[in-house]
Amino acid sequence: MALPTIPPRALLLLLLLSVLLLAHPAAGAGTGSEFDDGTSPKFPGCDNTLQKVKVTYWVDGDERSSLTGISARFGVVLPDAASDDQKQRAVVPSPKNGCAKSSTQLTGSVAVAVRGECTFIEKAKAAEAAGAVAILLVNDEDDLQRMVCSDKDPPPNIGIPVVMVSKSAGDKVQSAIGNGAKVDILMYAPLKPSFDGAIPFLWMMAVGTVACASVWTVAVVGEEPTKPGDVSLGGEENPDAEVVELQTQTALVFIVTSSLVLLFLFFFNSVWSAWLLVSLFCLGAVHGMEFVASSLIVRLCQRCREAKAKLPAIGNVKVVTLVMLPLAFIFALAWVTHQNSPLAWVGQNLMGICMMILVLQVVHMPNIKVATALLVAAFFYDIFWVFISPLFFKKSVMITVARGTDDGPSLPMVLKMPKEFDSWNGYDMIGFGDILFPGLLVAFSFRFDRTHGKDLTDGYFLCLMIGYAFGLSCTYVGLYLMKSGQPALLYLVPSTLGVIVLLGAKRGELGQLWNAKA
Repeated sequence: MALPTIPPRALLLLLLLSVLLLAHPAAGAGTGSEFDDGTSPKFPGCDNTLQKVKVTYWVDGDERSSLTGISARFGVVLPDAASDDQKQRAVVPSPKNGCAKSSTQLTGSVAVAVRGECTFIEKAKAAEAAGAVAILLVNDEDDLQRMVCSDKDPPPNIGIPVVMVSKSAGDKVQSAIGNGAKVDILMYAPLKPSFDGAIPFLWMMAVGTVACASVWTVAVVGEEPTKPGDVSLGGEENPDAEVVELQTQTALVFIVTSSLVLLFLFFFNSVWSAWLLVSLFCLGAVHGMEFVASSLIVRLCQRCREAKAKLPAIGNVKVVTLVMLPLAFIFALAWVTHQNSPLAWVGQNLMGICMMILVLQVVHMPNIKVATALLVAAFFYDIFWVFISPLFFKKSVMITVARGTDDGPSLPMVLKMPKEFDSWNGYDMIGFGDILFPGLLVAFSFRFDRTHGKDLTDGYFLCLMIGYAFGLSCTYVGLYLMKSGQPALLYLVPSTLGVIVLLGAKRGELGQLWNAKA
């Protein structure tokens, strides 16, 4: 059998789909004590809650971006609000590891010591004995280590706060001090608000994207959904269509490929790998914005559909494409150059939504046999790389990759909303994979209803939309109750795939759904 010819845009989106699966983080907002999962031991005098600490610092009076730290089981508990009188000068002790009495004057300062050579308690005692008002420990890797006691340690009786930051964060402070600058530090542990106002908006964006993408062909383009088999990975080809039908083997290849790339990013997490993902995102987003904008323009102006221009070496190209593609490229370029802008999340969400709408038009799930292979594999993929991977790699591979690097750009494969009422600021996020993969099944249900003469009352589309919305709600309820990041597919797969299987079995249509070509 001859291999089918897959249009370039469809091939690009298949590649992006594989990358998107690996890049989505566990949904998470966290709490002020998110580092304390209850597993770290507590002993008398060493039973503080492990808190997320905000480390604000100034270099020669210029405030820099806040750093994130973790408090120790021992020492004085930090306040939950910032106060100017808590600001103290930062000093690097001598020796730098802080294991012995410092020859550098530490009185009234925050000692900034590196990890190693002695215990955390010994460093804290040495800093306190030298007159330091707090100690900031710099880890030897880009992670945060829980600072706890063992059952053999006597009560530490430490009278100063003890905080750790990652190596990359601590290097910024130490570098500034080493260059002779005056560095001041203020540390506190702000509480998380009980209600996160960003989550309802994030929920509406995710549910709205799935619904909009599912009905796009009919509601916006004004055509019946493309019939199955236009382009199939193993089927017949229609050269006028840009639709790829997933097959069971393709779905499993996605999981294997995503796992391999995820491991590569875990072991070689660097600035260049982050920029590679940003570049892929922008490439897909440019195509997505051009598709969405062109579809809307053609819907409003029927004459624009036929207007074409002949270009050398390319041939006939739609005029609307010639206009919108450069504009989409300029928009993506502007977003890349302003990623640190307070409103960059708006551009990222717009680009991401457009790309996901395009993906769900080009990549089709033909039946629930393929859906079962893809979603069940993704279900276990999510659980393994979030919850089980720490048993093998000492940390969650998915969450580590999703966090990115301190020096590089953040991974853009998420929709996000700023947490306006949170002292930490930051964002609530949901990964594209948590929208796209259930969205493939929801879009299939809409096409199935259309080709089988069903409406909202006796079809599957409305039930699956309700199931997706319910599953996403359960994700955030689980997040609130468990106080830790949640793999959304843990809830979304049962609430979508489970719904269509049970409903199809009840209606006696499970065989049609299993072998359908919709």
